[in-house]
Amino acid sequence: MSPLHAVLLGIIQGLTEFLPISSTAHLTLAGKLFHFIDGQHPEAWTEFIAVMQLGTLAAVILYFRRDILTMTAAVLGDLRTKGRDLRSYTPESWMAFYIAIGTVPVAIIGYGLKHVIEGSLTKVTLVIIGSLVALAALLWLAEKVSSRLRPLQSVTWKDALVIGCAQALALIPGASRSGTTITAALFLGFNRNAAARFSFLLSMPAVFASGIFELSRIKGSAFELGAGNLVIATVVSAAAGYAAIAWLLRYLMKNSTMVFVWYRLGLGLLLSILLLYSVILP
Repeated sequence: MSPLHAVLLGIIQGLTEFLPISSTAHLTLAGKLFHFIDGQHPEAWTEFIAVMQLGTLAAVILYFRRDILTMTAAVLGDLRTKGRDLRSYTPESWMAFYIAIGTVPVAIIGYGLKHVIEGSLTKVTLVIIGSLVALAALLWLAEKVSSRLRPLQSVTWKDALVIGCAQALALIPGASRSGTTITAALFLGFNRNAAARFSFLLSMPAVFASGIFELSRIKGSAFELGAGNLVIATVVSAAAGYAAIAWLLRYLMKNSTMVFVWYRLGLGLLLSILLLYSVILP
């Protein structure tokens, strides 16, 4: 891998982590095209991607820094002054609790299936194609049936749990973390901007845990692709991720997610053709 490849991977990671088009699908496609994925040691690619996600975590923390500071101050203040009287807690405190509740499903499933996630099955092109198409169909349906009337302030613990379970589906390559969570939020009647904002806030604990977990157990696998390249890709992904968040939230104020439905279907078709003609490996 060259530094130029690292920059390209960082851009792909940053843009596709927050757009509902699957960062895993795009990164796996790039990895296969450039022969970065070793079939005998797929964990090196998994570790590289997980650590690179810390860049996109930095992007979402920076973008939502005011929300994070407000929620943190609210939780600390309510715990100190209101104790067990949960009903008197501020909406900001409850939002923090909802994010915590929504993180539970992906934490349990991610840890329980970590060997599968790190293995070669999650790099199978047919699995990615199937996920791209299936989520495109669900996102299309969500757009059709959603009332899109609910603001972010109306979220409940049940909503958080449902959206959290949807986030766990993003462990399937090609599904997309933002894609599954935005789709679930639309099905629950949230407006598009609220669905995206909660999706991004909910992603922070899971991405942080995944990146730190992989970073703590790296034994040199990810560094096989170059320690310098890992740093470059992570920094670039942070910049690209910040831009993607800002753009998507503005875009969804006035537009639907249908452009992403068609994009996912097109990418699925492209991958099918590349696979058919052996341009990429299964």
